Amino acid sequence: MFKRNLTLMLVGALIFSMIAAPMTLAKSKPEKEAEFAAKVKTGIAKLGTGPEARLTVKLRDKTILSGYVSRISDESFVIADAKTGATTEVTYPNVTWVKGKNLSTKATVAIVLVVTFLVVGVIGTVLSARS
Repeated sequence: MFKRNLTLMLVGALIFSMIAAPMTLAKSKPEKEAEFAAKVKTGIAKLGTGPEARLTVKLRDKTILSGYVSRISDESFVIADAKTGATTEVTYPNVTWVKGKNLSTKATVAIVLVVTFLVVGVIGTVLSARS
């Protein structure tokens, strides 16, 4: 009798928790695409423009573009091919994935510091060996 009552209470608790639990609504496809386009826009703005702002982009039609960002606007950005100089305007919602190829400021500073310490160390070693 006790097992039966315990089982009924557990089943009731499970049903109550499923009904009372707050439901989260899944985002629709256009909302997800708009959110991703906003992320792409932010990433492109961070990357900047010019030959240092190299990237590779895959579009919805499976086209892959490589080059650097030559211009950024509110609705799109322009990729210039480094070899041919041909430009392609790409709208943010048309992008499937982006991979930037430039170094961050922190990475650049770290590399410069390491190289500087190595050069100073080599010069110090050479000078102390001559003495």
